Amino acid sequence: MRNANHFFGSHNGSENFYRHSLSGLIYTDGVKHLAEGCQAYWLIDLIISHQCEGHVKELPFQVWDLKRLHQNVFTILCTDGNHNRVTSQEIPFSDFEYDLVTVWLVDGCLMLPSEY
Repeated sequence: MRNANHFFGSHNGSENFYRHSLSGLIYTDGVKHLAEGCQAYWLIDLIISHQCEGHVKELPFQVWDLKRLHQNVFTILCTDGNHNRVTSQEIPFSDFEYDLVTVWLVDGCLMLPSEY
């Protein structure tokens, strides 16, 4: 299983923070590198779209796992950091090149686990 965190996980902290133009949510150098390298800015947008759900937005710590189910079909699962399911969504098609990636949303900042 090809995990994007193994490739992009060399980020340790972030020198810069980027603000999503519509939501105000910020993200780190590592997330920007991941989005650019995999052409996956849609992943940031997807996570932000779930923040419209009150029970999701109220959680200060969120773990987002994007995982390939088969071929080009993925699922994204959000947990509360204690493996309790918060929300999920099936993605019927994506050309995301890795089989798995984990991104954390901590107090309004989207980051790779290595940047925590």
